[in-house]
Amino acid sequence: MARIIGGLGTTHVPAIGKAIAEHKENDPYWKPFFGGFDYVHEWLGREKPDVAVVFYNDHGLNFFLDKLPTFAVGAANEYRNEDEGWGLPVSKTAAGIPKLSWHLIERLVEDEFDITMCQDMLVDHAVTIPMALMWPGKAAWPVRIVPISINTVQHPLPSLARCLKLGRSIGRAIESYDEDLKVLVVGTGGLSHQLDGPRAGFINKEFDQLCMDELVRDPEALTRFTIPQFVELAGAQGVEFLNWMAMRGALTGKVTEAHRNYHIPISNTAAATVLLGNESRPRQQAGTAKVSRIPEDASAG
Repeated sequence: MARIIGGLGTTHVPAIGKAIAEHKENDPYWKPFFGGFDYVHEWLGREKPDVAVVFYNDHGLNFFLDKLPTFAVGAANEYRNEDEGWGLPVSKTAAGIPKLSWHLIERLVEDEFDITMCQDMLVDHAVTIPMALMWPGKAAWPVRIVPISINTVQHPLPSLARCLKLGRSIGRAIESYDEDLKVLVVGTGGLSHQLDGPRAGFINKEFDQLCMDELVRDPEALTRFTIPQFVELAGAQGVEFLNWMAMRGALTGKVTEAHRNYHIPISNTAAATVLLGNESRPRQQAGTAKVSRIPEDASAG
């Protein structure tokens, strides 16, 4: 059976991709951020995941304001990157794992999530930059991916509670998959930042720290914030934290913080990286009674 080995939350600022392309990882401006991945590289080298399930938000490459699903799951053989207008080099193609994608899709629909199924899907910097950060300099990324897009652009947005439940549904689905795979769950974006308007450049370090703390110990506590409240506290683009909430929801075991790095600013953004361990619960022994799985949120639309 598939096993979730941990979760990673990290930013996906486009300027990071430009810094990688220009080999500026050790420049004084960038080193505090890139240095925060040293432990992540060591951990990935030990754990060697087979698959990365990536919660991210599309920036107009695959979806736009005229057609923007709340939740979309990739079910393609591969995921191409194209020029998004940031001046970034086009990234390598990421390999997919359609059988796992369809398994997750089926379980999400059973849990009454209304999703868009994408058998052809482009991925933008919200996927490719975290991949490049986790596996720098690789000719090909050593994992297959399942990209899951969450709308953080066109209001109304899904709530933090809804994204946490989405992650929990995904976590249960991964653990019911009948192939021996080690799965890393990734949430990308944020943390606090606002790119336009009178509050452009807004960063809230205190709130970022609260979010990272509660993400580990009590993610339910964060669901008290409405989307308008979260925008007020974290900035208009700080809602990318929804991806982190889904990542945390997918961790089904005992969650511990293995590593944290926080650095401000990176291109007017609070850049953070958090690595979470997921200690698996004992699996049910053969012959023991089974309990029917009931959707957590059967009443939600």
